[in-house]
Amino acid sequence: MSELTISTNQKPISNRRDNLVMLSRVANSLYWMSRYIERSENIARLLDVNLQLMLDFSDLNDQQLKDHWLPILCSAGDEETFFKLYDKADSETVTEFLTFREENPNSIISCLFSARENARQVRDQISLEMFETLNECYLFLKSKNAREVWQTGAHEFYEQIKKYSHLFQGLTGSTFTRNEGYEFINLGKFLERADKTTRILDIKYHILLPSVADVGGAIDTAQWQAILRSASALEAYRRFHVEDILPKKVAEFLIFSTTFPRSIMSCMRHLDEDLHRLSGKERREYKSDEERAFGKLLSDLNFLTIDEILNSGLHQFLEKVQATLDNLDDHIYQEYMYHPPVDFESEIFLQQQQMQQQ
Repeated sequence: MSELTISTNQKPISNRRDNLVMLSRVANSLYWMSRYIERSENIARLLDVNLQLMLDFSDLNDQQLKDHWLPILCSAGDEETFFKLYDKADSETVTEFLTFREENPNSIISCLFSARENARQVRDQISLEMFETLNECYLFLKSKNAREVWQTGAHEFYEQIKKYSHLFQGLTGSTFTRNEGYEFINLGKFLERADKTTRILDIKYHILLPSVADVGGAIDTAQWQAILRSASALEAYRRFHVEDILPKKVAEFLIFSTTFPRSIMSCMRHLDEDLHRLSGKERREYKSDEERAFGKLLSDLNFLTIDEILNSGLHQFLEKVQATLDNLDDHIYQEYMYHPPVDFESEIFLQQQQMQQQ
């Protein structure tokens, strides 16, 4: 019997509820621990790539800088919070906001602190190596050395964040028991990864519309290359497409690739497998309306073409994917992690009835 599986035979109702509540909390902590780590890595990669891109276009004016950094804030949904703290969006303010500001729940430091707290709550469920890696990362970010590293070389700082994430995920794959807890870790990772790939791609959606033929220029090409690098997809893309970086091909690769692990298709296939393992349903059978909507979208992806998506609107398609993933996230919480407040009088009455029937 796995750690997250319980038997309800010959146990008092109150004990069963306590166990279910405990297990739902474990599932919630594992799920969000994984999501926060994946989110911090994606933010680190996105900021690192865009800072390096600025070195190629160092003569941009304030408006051009705003046009470059504002979509990154919008893609994360943090624009309103940002302008409560800063007057303008540029390289320094946006990177600080998305890296160190604890007022921003989606900053790297907030995500990794939350990941470590969730790991602490399930310390007995994860391996020693997993917790030590997160704790080491936490202590690094709490130290003055973190800001010093960032100020003297942002690239080295973001590389360190990515290494912590890769080390943690590698240790998870090597040391975590294959049980329900592992499924929740995978759900958090792949749901977050799919969502972030849609947001990275959505940053440049307007350039693809209304006509791919309108796209061109050195800055445009460099920005599309940055999109690939933000998803760690440049080398993989080059293996499939040796010609120039074309917006249509970039979108097609990041949406449909079945072999690249950060594509939307790849992440959704992993999510589908984990959902079926948790629910115990047969393939193509789903437990809820949210899971069926997710399954329908995955089925559509198997038959859609990039031309059909571009003709109907890439931005609209990406918004649909994000909404489907948001609904799936709500369903996972309601199905596996939420328990209503205990009605003790009803619990006592049901327990008395059960005892009388024995």
